Amino acid sequence: MELLEALRLQWEWGADEALLDAPQIRAHAAAPAPLPQRRPPRPATAAPLLAGPEDAARLAAGCDSLEALEEAMRGFAGCALRETATQLVFADGAPDARLILIGEAPGAEEDRIGRPFVGAAGQLLDKMLGSIGLDRTQVRIINAVPWRPPGNRTPTESEIALCLPFLHRQIALIAPSLLFTLGAVAAKAMLGPQAQAGITRLRGKWQQVSIEGLPAPLRLLPSYHPAYLLRTPIAKRAAWHDLLSLRDQLQTHN
Repeated sequence: MELLEALRLQWEWGADEALLDAPQIRAHAAAPAPLPQRRPPRPATAAPLLAGPEDAARLAAGCDSLEALEEAMRGFAGCALRETATQLVFADGAPDARLILIGEAPGAEEDRIGRPFVGAAGQLLDKMLGSIGLDRTQVRIINAVPWRPPGNRTPTESEIALCLPFLHRQIALIAPSLLFTLGAVAAKAMLGPQAQAGITRLRGKWQQVSIEGLPAPLRLLPSYHPAYLLRTPIAKRAAWHDLLSLRDQLQTHN
């Protein structure tokens, strides 16, 4: 009964924990587990520095074959379009062609497949070539810009200037007799200030363009882009006259 009375007394006094017979030595108690340390944040990876046309020109000039040029272009990180495109669209057709066709930039289908002019515009281009007795195995098809711009937008002047050394080098390595540009972008890339007149005034008129690495200027004929002809069928007659002029020049340069 004395123990029960003592317990009741402790409860009335507000005791809320049991007392030990001997004092506890806290120093001997196990140390609490250390809190996990936070890892220091990783340093931000610096974005690659964009190269300029001079860097592209040096890289292109060092390529002595089409294979080396394609490999160099695949590794070139200076063009921001490379980060948004699926892949490089290098070229199609014969590596020793007498005629080079130059387009604008890859579209969605070209970006997916990796070859220029494979969509609806490419099918029309095949028919255009067939109308003068040619096919893709006899010509070389290149784009002024080898990576697809987002949303199929028109390449900017800076993007064209950056890719121009690669285009010129491929032309120099092939050493064709004639060039045939398709659309305003390709004409502007190859002719520069001469193309300010617009494709409507330029088309059908032979020009001359100098390419570094070739002993003499090349003859160049601007014409409409096949995609424009699909949207504007009335322009097909003018494009047909351009094709006839191109055929006559090819026969002259046989």
